[in-house]
Amino acid sequence: MMEVKRIKKILIVEDEKNMRESLKEAFEEGHFEVLTEEDGENVIDIVKEKEPDIILLDIILPKKDGFEVLSELKGDVNTRNVPVILSTNLSDPSDIQKALDLGATTYLVKSNYSLEDIVKKIKGAM
Repeated sequence: MMEVKRIKKILIVEDEKNMRESLKEAFEEGHFEVLTEEDGENVIDIVKEKEPDIILLDIILPKKDGFEVLSELKGDVNTRNVPVILSTNLSDPSDIQKALDLGATTYLVKSNYSLEDIVKKIKGAM
């Protein structure tokens, strides 16, 4: 009997519409099931309900920033094991260290990567 490969599910949390849509398209082409959210407010509930395999999280978000969301995710027994990759334009070493200290799997500075590179990095982190 042939094993059916399960499609990986990613949650993209990105407030900038064009970037969110571009990422969604790139991950769909990479054979992911894609969920999107434009602010940090409901991320915990979405993760508990939809159970994504990985989260791509922007830091600069309306209502609740990515650091707050990451802290909540890692502080909740139901969501702490979901890998979180921060994706942002903040490149200050202190922001990167803060993200890693809070439990981020890795940290991508958007301007350093093409969409294809981001998809490859995510696949590599899973």
